Amino acid sequence: MRENVTYELEGQFTGAIHANPFWLQANKHGMSSTKNINGFVSAGIFRDAEKVDSGYNWSISYGLQAAIAGNYSFFPIKLRQAYMDINYKTMRISIGSKERPMEMKNNRLSTGSQTFGINARPIFQARIELPHYWQPFRNLNWLAIKGHFGYGIMVDTWWQKNYLDNGKHYVSWPLYHSKAGYLRIGNEERFPLVFEGGLEWATTFGGKAHNVSDIPGYNYSIGYGPKQWLRAIYGGGSDKSDGNGYSNAAGNTLGSWLFSLSYKGKGWKVRGYYDHFFEDQSQLFLEYGWKDGLYGFEFTLPKNRFVKSIVYEYIYTKDQSGPVYHDHTAEIPDQISGIDNYYNHSSYQGWQYWGQPIGNPLYYTALYNDDGTLAIKGNRFTGHHIGIEGEPTKEIDYRVLYTHTKNYGRYDAPYTDPKYNNSLLCEINYKPEHLKIGKFNLDGWSAGIGIAYDHGKQIGNNTGVQITVKKTGWLYR
Repeated sequence: MRENVTYELEGQFTGAIHANPFWLQANKHGMSSTKNINGFVSAGIFRDAEKVDSGYNWSISYGLQAAIAGNYSFFPIKLRQAYMDINYKTMRISIGSKERPMEMKNNRLSTGSQTFGINARPIFQARIELPHYWQPFRNLNWLAIKGHFGYGIMVDTWWQKNYLDNGKHYVSWPLYHSKAGYLRIGNEERFPLVFEGGLEWATTFGGKAHNVSDIPGYNYSIGYGPKQWLRAIYGGGSDKSDGNGYSNAAGNTLGSWLFSLSYKGKGWKVRGYYDHFFEDQSQLFLEYGWKDGLYGFEFTLPKNRFVKSIVYEYIYTKDQSGPVYHDHTAEIPDQISGIDNYYNHSSYQGWQYWGQPIGNPLYYTALYNDDGTLAIKGNRFTGHHIGIEGEPTKEIDYRVLYTHTKNYGRYDAPYTDPKYNNSLLCEINYKPEHLKIGKFNLDGWSAGIGIAYDHGKQIGNNTGVQITVKKTGWLYR
């Protein structure tokens, strides 16, 4: 339990003109602010049991990380992570709030997954998982699977109540269910072509609804019973707000189909991927066609001092199963499940946590809103994105992100004219090795600076600088 325990100290300061630029606050696991002046200091300890306990069937990992933040939307003192993992061979039971990487995407260069992204703070949950690809058949080393199944709770109730204008709807203490399964066909050590596919599925359910339909005082309990827990698995049941007694899907149900195809050459690699998002079950299968999606290409270049990887992504979310919605009734039995209204929900505050989208940040955070609501105002958009990273030396790395979006608002609140947005980030990091200044050893220290810029009507014209200093080291080896 005391071997391989590390510590991490981090401090960050951001200064901007107008609001904090998009790429200085997106995809940071919720440790971000849209305010023009903000910052934090944090400290954490971690144990990665996989590095020292590989010869044992059982092992334990843990992490505890807290931060003091200034000019953030949430409370000044906050836990970033608090978790324990119990590992048995290839299986794991994970309990707590833990930052996890995205699947089938470059976590430094991608805009982000549409379901399980890295944009919002981690949700407290208990889950059983296969964290790494596992080969169920020894003689089939080209076939592997991984995934997880879990339940949790969202703890931003008090924050929502205080942030929202009086009379706006919210759900207190909702529960959370997530599951995912991934399949890999191929072994790039034997053959260069590898296919991956997977399904990510999540549901927010239970709790107590307040001010539903923006009617002050109209509250009702959604409940935490066994039926709610079971229905969250398959997306069954209905919400009271559906009316007419016809089933729809209880809670806020959504997910993504993920596909990836890669080819590995000598020192280089190319990969194409697709992320298809669905709300409820209207685009879970092919009933309405898959017109929306995130399409990406990643190029890993032969080792050089200039460019390491390049990512290009195109995202299209305008269809949303079409502009017509009608629940079947006795008089009109036809069911038309359009107007999916991505990341929003009639009872819950949609697919967001502490005001940040849980999935892809291009569904711009409602924290940029100036009307005291948490609605995602622009979920019908197209976007082009490019990310580039490199390592000129062992001590210096950089990345450049540029994103252009054209936003049409929502079906129920369209923009008169499309709103364009352009966001640019240039970031450089320095991590010295074996450098001393007098008696001061800089091993484990790193410093980074990012300069970002927004231009457009979606989130405004913003310019900012972000400085980050970090120190890592061993508590126990």
